[in-house]
Amino acid sequence: MSVVVSAFGKYPDGREISLYTISNKKGMQAAVTNMGAALVKVIVPDKNGIPADVVLGFGDGGDYGRNDSFFGVVIGPSANRTANASFCLDGTIYQLDANDGVNNLHSHKEKGWHKRLWEAEWNEDSVTFSLEDKDGSMGFPGNKRVSVTYSLDEDNALKLHYHGVSDKRTILNLTNHSYFNLEGHDSGSVEGHELWMAASRYTPADAGSIPTGELAPVKGTPMDFTDFKKIGREIDADFEQLRFAGGYDHNWVIDDWDGTLRVAAVLKAPSGGRKMEVYTTLPGVQFYAGNFIARQTGKGGAVYGPRAGLCLETQYFPDSANKPEFPGCIFGGDREYDAVTVYKFG
Repeated sequence: MSVVVSAFGKYPDGREISLYTISNKKGMQAAVTNMGAALVKVIVPDKNGIPADVVLGFGDGGDYGRNDSFFGVVIGPSANRTANASFCLDGTIYQLDANDGVNNLHSHKEKGWHKRLWEAEWNEDSVTFSLEDKDGSMGFPGNKRVSVTYSLDEDNALKLHYHGVSDKRTILNLTNHSYFNLEGHDSGSVEGHELWMAASRYTPADAGSIPTGELAPVKGTPMDFTDFKKIGREIDADFEQLRFAGGYDHNWVIDDWDGTLRVAAVLKAPSGGRKMEVYTTLPGVQFYAGNFIARQTGKGGAVYGPRAGLCLETQYFPDSANKPEFPGCIFGGDREYDAVTVYKFG
């Protein structure tokens, strides 16, 4: 195992951005950057030993500052959507940036943690990014200290360990927003991939992608991935939830969640034989099929567009701060945020 550090462009204020590449003996590499704590590359061999980079992204750290699709970055302090860009906590109403119609998406599109330059420490098999955020930043209470550690093992498992503390009760709901294409980041649509999820329920949402509060069964609907199914098979079905979101962009409820590390999803490539298993300690996973990826140029001149990659974002459910019936994402004081997600490749 080894970590190689290299230059990766410059932050808008002139500070150097770095790339940290972790390699194991099986030929897998995971490259991460202190710009947005982003996952930049995951290079894994297929069944014939042919390597490919299976995450969408950019070849220069500066491009992550113009990253409207959130390729690879860590989102915080609050991933996903908050209804009416506000929440009430301990009798106080906190107003967030209304950046998705009347709602809030991913905390703040310009000031969110995905646009920050994180501090970095590393050893032979891991890189830890950390930052501090002040009370009132982006509308969220509490002086916060957070970290995410990326580590790689010899079984091709990439582990993300998140940790956060706050001196006031606040929302902490971090996720990684990587887009995966197991055929290679430059290979076109993911609609031929097969997906299975350990989720017999999901959280239906309104036209603004705010959950209604219901935990609805997937059985008998296009939302059912309890058996392996091609993503493209029903993605354009005449089903209200899919019409609202232009395809899959919903939160699935992980069965029997108890806070321990358990399998949430398995993704298979249509050819090449690559497979990715997703494990998490979190209660939900947002499956986003990349319906609205804007046409743009990524790494190596690759052209990305709609459904060129998919996200499996482990998380607390969207709008949890306003839905007391959902697992709680309020942390701070004696309750520290601590979560693990693993992407294991085979």
